[in-house]
Amino acid sequence: MSVMPPTKEAETGLAPAATATTWAAAWTTSMQRPSASFAPNWSEEGFASQTVRQVVRVTVGGDAVRIRLSNAYGTGPLTITGATIAACTGGAAVQQDTLQHLTVGGKRAFTIAAGAELASDPVPFRVVPLDKVTITFYTAEPTGPATFHAQALATSYRTEGDHRDDTDGTAFAETSQSWYHLSGLDVTGGPARLPGVVLFGDSLTEGVGSTLDADRRYPDVLAERLASAGRPRAVLNQGIGGNRVTVDSAWHGDSAVSRFRRDVLGQPGAGTAVILLGINDIGISEVAQASPFPTFAPYTEVSADEVIAGLRGMIQQARTAGLRVVGATVMPAGPSAFSTPRSEAKRAAVNIWIRTSGEYDAIIDFDRAVGSPEDPFRLDPAFDSGDHLHLNDAGYRAMADAIDLADLG
Repeated sequence: MSVMPPTKEAETGLAPAATATTWAAAWTTSMQRPSASFAPNWSEEGFASQTVRQVVRVTVGGDAVRIRLSNAYGTGPLTITGATIAACTGGAAVQQDTLQHLTVGGKRAFTIAAGAELASDPVPFRVVPLDKVTITFYTAEPTGPATFHAQALATSYRTEGDHRDDTDGTAFAETSQSWYHLSGLDVTGGPARLPGVVLFGDSLTEGVGSTLDADRRYPDVLAERLASAGRPRAVLNQGIGGNRVTVDSAWHGDSAVSRFRRDVLGQPGAGTAVILLGINDIGISEVAQASPFPTFAPYTEVSADEVIAGLRGMIQQARTAGLRVVGATVMPAGPSAFSTPRSEAKRAAVNIWIRTSGEYDAIIDFDRAVGSPEDPFRLDPAFDSGDHLHLNDAGYRAMADAIDLADLG
């Protein structure tokens, strides 16, 4: 059984049983500790005698796949009674002749230790860029609270009993907009591929404000651009809503500096990291003063210099690992509670450093790409989702279109 702690996975990107195979991450998400989070979800209760079905879209192809499951924030061992993979045909339905059972060490049932991540055995399963794949797992025994990703912007499904082999999806009447335990899908074989691009950030990378189940986050649009240009490569979305550079949060994930090794350096086949972070460090202390919101705790005051120091540390980590590092400027947030004269001064200082320091290999100026032409402290109204902080589908497309593909390496 290929079980290991996340720190080891971050060093190699491979489970011990698979070191002879070259894997590339084709889809990923960042794991979070169980919480009530932004919307009702199943993380705190976990699962018992239930089947969970989740749909993901891969960004590169291959001839064989494996999945990665995480119990990073589990309080005890997680036993998966069985899991399957299949091509998605819409909603919870799958294509019958593609459905296969997944194993670990040749066994359908397996256990993941608390704090660990596990990679399944490879299965022959051909995928091409932008294919949708369905992963289903059944747990006969109570799992305890579930490691998850809160804001998937995609529908996951649940039902009572063992429905791993169901193909029409009708049993899956319960839905959630989070991903549970599933942290990655890797591919091997197929055509030669360019190194993957990890987009590392907060809710603006995660895609908050985009249309549910429509794959209109900026990483999705970037993957489509690369595929249309005949240069498909993995585009991996490692955004967590509310995430901060320097501050750990029960609701918004471990700090970026502490999760960078797992979520960026731990992705097999990655060659470039794009970092878009800082607005939450800058804005949350302003929200605390105006009207405290419990999910934002702790309300740690963070200076522009501290944000820059955190970004610098991530650049150093990436360079040590041989990755190209691209920096993205922090976008405006007026007139939301995040935007005050003090926070705007911090944002300006961070953006000046990003643009002029020369510490990144390339720069993406999202601030100018989606900001209002008339007001530098606001998003362009055509791109504003309505909360003055997050973008709509058009705004995320503008972000993806602002990237010079050559800057990705």
